[in-house]
Amino acid sequence: MLVPDLPLRTDRLVLRAFTADDLAALTAYRSRPEVTRYLYHEPYDDAAAAAAIERLRGRTEVRAPGDVLNLAMVLPATGELVGDVLLTWASGEHQQGEIGYVLHPDHTGRGYVTEAAREMLRLGFEGLGLHRIVGRLDARNSASARVLERLGMRREAHLRENEFVKGEWTDEVVYAMLGREWRARLTAD
Repeated sequence: MLVPDLPLRTDRLVLRAFTADDLAALTAYRSRPEVTRYLYHEPYDDAAAAAAIERLRGRTEVRAPGDVLNLAMVLPATGELVGDVLLTWASGEHQQGEIGYVLHPDHTGRGYVTEAAREMLRLGFEGLGLHRIVGRLDARNSASARVLERLGMRREAHLRENEFVKGEWTDEVVYAMLGREWRARLTAD
C-alpha cells in the first residue's frame, strides 16, 4: 500500500493531486495532437478533459493491484501545471509496476519528466516494494525512450505491430528496471 504525503517535492517540481482548477491547464496540453500522437486517446475536447480531471483527482493513493497514482507536475515558483506523471501497481503477485508521463510541449528539454518519473520509480521501489517497474511506449516515440534510458531503465522488448491504435498497427517498446538495480544506482550516486 502507498499513500504518499502530498505534495511531493523534487529538486525543481511539486508533484501534487489534481484539482478541479487544473481543467484549463490539462486541456491546454492534452488537447494537442502532437502530445497525444503516441497515447491511446485522441486530443481531449472539453468533455474528455472534464472526465479526465474527475478520474485524475481520485488517483492519489495505491492500495491494491490495479490502482494508479496520477500526480500533477507543477513548477513551484509559478504554480503552473506542466504535465502529469503516474505509477501503476500492475501486479501484486509478481510485484510489478509501470510508470508513465505526459508533458506540455512548451516545457520539453528541461528534464522535468525525468525528474518526476524518477520520483515515481522511488515510490514504486521504496514505497510499494516492487520488484520490477516498466515503461511502455510507441516505438516511434524516441523522446520518451530517451527519458527511460536517462532513468537507467533497460530496453527489454520491441514488439512488432502488437497493438492497433488510432487506426493503425503500432510497435511497442518496453523498458524495465529491477528493484536491485534501483538500489545499486542509489549507492553508486
